[in-house]
Amino acid sequence: MYLREFRTDDTQGNPVYTVGDAIDISTFSEGDKVTVSSISKGKGFQGVVKRHGFKGGPRSHGQKHSEREPGSIGGGLRTRVPKGMRMAGRMGSDRITQKNLEIVLVDKENNLMLVKGAIAGKRGTLVEIVSR
Repeated sequence: MYLREFRTDDTQGNPVYTVGDAIDISTFSEGDKVTVSSISKGKGFQGVVKRHGFKGGPRSHGQKHSEREPGSIGGGLRTRVPKGMRMAGRMGSDRITQKNLEIVLVDKENNLMLVKGAIAGKRGTLVEIVSR
């Protein structure tokens, strides 16, 4: 069971819902376009080849330990690493928003909804669905 707060006031600041109101999927209908947001799967600490799609170095011609390394991260003129340099680090666990996904089926009896398209995250992840 998840608990999350959302703003539900109308444009004048009047509350749409009162305390104790049940919120279900009856506001959605088949064919509607929705915006879906969730947290993507966390992949842990990854190198530059997996995280940023770097090609890596050559496999032969004297390259012994530099197959999946990023290469140079800065020239010799400045003695610092530039801001925004793509390097190894934690990958995933980001908030991903998919827009214009279509609702295929709404089952009001079981409170289920089928959405056509890719939704980020693993099973059991909290998903925010906003009608457009």
